[in-house]
Amino acid sequence: MEANRYTEASNEGNTLKPPSMLLLALEGRAPWELGAALLAAPMLKDVPAGDGHPVMVLPGLMAGDTLTFFLRRFLDKCGYQAYAWKQGLNLGPRDGLLERCIARTRELSEKHGQKVSLIGWSLGGIYAREIAKALPDHVRCVITLGSPFTGHPTATNAWRLYQMVSGKPAIDEVQIAELKKTPPVPTTSIFSRTDGIVSWQCCVEQETDLSENIEVHGSHTGMVANPTVLYALADRLAQPEGQWQRFDHRGHQGVKKIIYRDPQRT
Repeated sequence: MEANRYTEASNEGNTLKPPSMLLLALEGRAPWELGAALLAAPMLKDVPAGDGHPVMVLPGLMAGDTLTFFLRRFLDKCGYQAYAWKQGLNLGPRDGLLERCIARTRELSEKHGQKVSLIGWSLGGIYAREIAKALPDHVRCVITLGSPFTGHPTATNAWRLYQMVSGKPAIDEVQIAELKKTPPVPTTSIFSRTDGIVSWQCCVEQETDLSENIEVHGSHTGMVANPTVLYALADRLAQPEGQWQRFDHRGHQGVKKIIYRDPQRT
C-alpha cells in the first residue's frame, strides 16, 4: 500500500508539542458545529441506513453520557441501537474501569446476538481500542474521534488535567507502546488538523487493509456534533459485517471529494 503523509506523521514520536494557544482558543467553535449539524440535517438524512446492530459511545476526558446524547440520538435515527457507556464521568483509567467496559460490551453483544461497534471520543477512543483488543469476537469495528493513541501523552493540552483527575501523574512508557498497537478489527481514526486539545499527529493510525484515517475540519470538543464527523460515522457503520472497505474519498457524487481530504493527495 502506498505510504501517505498521515502515516509519515504518526512516526514523529516524542517530538510533538501540544496544539498552539490559537488552536486551543478556537475550541470555542464547538457550539457552532452543533448548529451546523442542525442546518445540515437534510444532507444527513441521506446517509446510508443502519442495520440495527448495537453501537456503544464512550465519552472523552471529564465528559459523560450527557455530552454524547446528540451523537447517540443521531445514530438511533440512522437505524442503530445506540448505547451510552454508563460509567459516569470519564476521569481516566481508574481501577476496574476497562474491565467494566469490556463486560458491558460483551453484555450488549450477547443481548443482540451481534457484534458491537465502538465509537470513542478522545480518551474514550483509547478505551474502545483496548476493548476491541480484549474482545475481537464481540467487536464489529472501532471508530475514534480525536483520540491520541499514537503520540506521547504530553503532546496534548489536556495532559495536566488528565494527571490531576486520574491520579496517575507518572508516564508508563510500556503502556504507551501497547496503546499504539492497532486493534484486530476494522479501525477508523477521525481527526482534525485544527484540533486545539490533541496534536493531530497523535491520532494518526498506521493504515492497513483494516485500518484507516479520515480527516475532518473542526474542533476537538465539537467532534461529537460536527456534521462531517456524523456523515463519516454513518458511512463507516453502514458497511456489512465482514465486508469492510476503506473510506472512498471520491464517492457519493463528489460530496466526499469536496469535504474530506484524500490522504494520497495530502
